[in-house]
Amino acid sequence: MKTKIILAVVGALVLLLAICAYTVDETEQVVVTRFDKVNRTVTTPGLQFKIPVIEKVLVFPKNLQEWDGDPGQIPTRDKTYIWVNTFARWKITDPETFFKTVGYVSRAQQRLDEIIDPTVRNFITSNRLIEAVRNSNRELDTFEDLGDGTAQENTQRDKPARFSQVFVGRDKIDSGILNQAAPKLKPFGIELVEVKIKRVNYVEQVRKSVYDRMIAERKQIAQKFRSEGKGEAQKILGDKERELKRIESEAYRSAQEIKGKADAESTRLYADAFGLDPEFYSFVKTMEVYNAALSENSALVLSTDSEIFKYMKGYKGTAAATP
Repeated sequence: MKTKIILAVVGALVLLLAICAYTVDETEQVVVTRFDKVNRTVTTPGLQFKIPVIEKVLVFPKNLQEWDGDPGQIPTRDKTYIWVNTFARWKITDPETFFKTVGYVSRAQQRLDEIIDPTVRNFITSNRLIEAVRNSNRELDTFEDLGDGTAQENTQRDKPARFSQVFVGRDKIDSGILNQAAPKLKPFGIELVEVKIKRVNYVEQVRKSVYDRMIAERKQIAQKFRSEGKGEAQKILGDKERELKRIESEAYRSAQEIKGKADAESTRLYADAFGLDPEFYSFVKTMEVYNAALSENSALVLSTDSEIFKYMKGYKGTAAATP
């Protein structure tokens, strides 16, 4: 019986401890309410206790939270409509004030929308488009470097300086939005840590004209490359033709020199050979003339006194040789 009583008491104590005890994580902070009124705030992590039924524990995050704004169409000071998308990082620094003014984390998003969105719109409409896009006056070339040491001039250089000059810049706009919105969120126990413009884009009508312009510029670059390529190709072909003619000319000259030397050597050899017996040389040459000039169907009427037939004088032929 005593054992059952002890077990019952132990069980009741364990149950009571489970109801009364709670833990606070390192990334959490707690507001303890008593009859729906704030009793205390707990920011130290560890094991904590509460009065069951009477007290309630409300947990709020201590780490950074994100806010992602809805993209909106906003006109700039120079009447250019753009889509602007922003994001922010915030955290709860005073959970008691946050609970009293906002209540829950899900409702904080609405508060942030109500404060940050108008601030973003105010800054965008107060500045020119170039201020929301760029941070400095560094020269931007619409055309890339074409490899000849120069680059095509961009369209900003054709405009007056006051239109292309950056006086504020995107970073300062981000800082201005943060500085203007942060004080408005402090009464809610919220610290606004960072606000940034995530994306800036043209509206559809402006975007089409910008893309058409970019396409035209790229086509111009491509045409320049094609023209340079054709010029280089013609130069290479010209060099090839010139080199080919030079090689052919040198080859022809070398061939003629070799032929000339060969003819000279041949003539010398003939002269040396036939110089040993001039009469035999005259006979051979005459026979060559006969062979070239006379045939079976040749008919010539010449005097036997002709010099060319001197070797035929006294020749009777086979028909005259009878027994």
